[in-house]
Amino acid sequence: MTRYVFVTGGVISSLGKGIAVASLGRLLKARGLQVECLKFDPYLNVDPGTMSPFQHGEVFVTDDGAETDLDLGHYERFVGIKVTRSHNVTAGQIYDAILGKERRGDFLGHTVQVVPHVTDEIKSRITALGESTGADVLLVEVGGTVGDIESLPFLEAVRQLRLDVGKERAVNIHLTLVPFIKSAQELKTKPTQHSVRDLRGIGIQPDLLLCRSEKPLGDEVRHKIALFTNLPKEAVIEAPDVETIYEVPLVLRRGGLDDQVCRLLGIETIPPALGSWEELVERIKHPSRPVKIAIVGKYTHLHDAYKSLTEAFVHAGAHHDARVDLAWVESSDLESGDPEALLGTADGILVPGGFGERGIEGKIKAARYARERDVPYFGICLGMQAAVIEFARHVVGWPDAHSSEFDARSGHKVIDLLAEQQLVSDKGGTMRLGLYKCALAPGSRAREAYGADMVEERHRHRYEFNNKLGQNLVSRGLAITGRNPGRDLVEVVEIPEHPWFVGVQFHPELRSRPDRPHPLFIAFVEAALARAGSAARRRVEAGT
Repeated sequence: MTRYVFVTGGVISSLGKGIAVASLGRLLKARGLQVECLKFDPYLNVDPGTMSPFQHGEVFVTDDGAETDLDLGHYERFVGIKVTRSHNVTAGQIYDAILGKERRGDFLGHTVQVVPHVTDEIKSRITALGESTGADVLLVEVGGTVGDIESLPFLEAVRQLRLDVGKERAVNIHLTLVPFIKSAQELKTKPTQHSVRDLRGIGIQPDLLLCRSEKPLGDEVRHKIALFTNLPKEAVIEAPDVETIYEVPLVLRRGGLDDQVCRLLGIETIPPALGSWEELVERIKHPSRPVKIAIVGKYTHLHDAYKSLTEAFVHAGAHHDARVDLAWVESSDLESGDPEALLGTADGILVPGGFGERGIEGKIKAARYARERDVPYFGICLGMQAAVIEFARHVVGWPDAHSSEFDARSGHKVIDLLAEQQLVSDKGGTMRLGLYKCALAPGSRAREAYGADMVEERHRHRYEFNNKLGQNLVSRGLAITGRNPGRDLVEVVEIPEHPWFVGVQFHPELRSRPDRPHPLFIAFVEAALARAGSAARRRVEAGT
């Protein structure tokens, strides 16, 4: 029978519930348990697919084409599971399902209410995922903080479900903040006390507290928190700031979190085997050499908009025993700025995905700089399309070349709307989403990196390479090295004469893992390291 661990948050948002859930999942899986993770988001959007990256951060896409919260990326990377649309549930989905039932007459004339109808729908999503996956433990993260109006139905459902299944099958963990006040040189426990009081006020007594802090709590602070939250001292577990998020499982293990959870759930397992994870953390924290990658994006002021991307570089860097230093370049700045000043010190340039016309000329400019100066280039989704547009303009000789997304009047739409998108009017969940096959050309850099002829990658786009104009680009040196075998859609382009120039229509960063870095990121970082090494040798030879 599936056991449940509910993780709530208090005091402020952005404390890291997703990392805490993913880290606990890693620990429990290392003990031999089958673990699944579920994220509840209290907002009324059906999914984050239409939300601004500045508000929500990255949209994480699953194999089955769901657009989900970025925390699901942490679940996949830490726990090693494959999440689906069932692993992320929003309040919008809950209310949409209930209203659909009401319109069909499923409630037989009853008044539809938050209790029991909304809470029952929430509980059914929890139990259904546990049953369908056969999980030993289902970790359930409740988004938002205690006190948010939007979160109340979810917290009420958590309270009810624990009564339904019994305390021996459900554990409540509350993540809270213990701030350090510099002027007083003290850790303050009052915010945690108030947060737990609010949680208890709606009927949930936490079994364990995870206390985020800048400083170690110490026994005296832990004792005080325990006293005023009605918990034993060993149930108050430190979660201090660390150098890398991949260190969090080790910190929580030292605090005994997984031992406590197993004890409360009556699970007897072996201690977790974390040797390889400890080695990974050491490689991340103590690399032997640096390499600098410029990311030319549209949302660079909010790095969470590129969360999977930044983590993929951590994974590839650890693989090469290198520290990947990311230089964030706003594509709008590059439109009017000097490329040499903004990109000249980079060992590699990556242009990620994005939507909308703002900054597109800066992305095209970055692709041209990389092509003309032999800087390793990696274009992802819109970054691939920008490289194709740049090649058409400055190599083929079509100055008006563009994407129909940005210029419907262009005479050379080298990027055009997918055929099935022509009559689509709704924006939510209507793109080409999820896992698709890609056949790789022999001898290509992509084929060399993957070591396979056929791969599968996740997509999120409406526009594609225009095959009608493709031969004109190929005849001038652009190689099409990856195609979808079912529909002949272009998936990968390369410039063979360049040291390393690859553009992909899919999002490889979504499938990178700490213990299995993505092959394209490995190859790209390797090319950047080679350029960095050559530059260093030239400086030595010049005596500078």
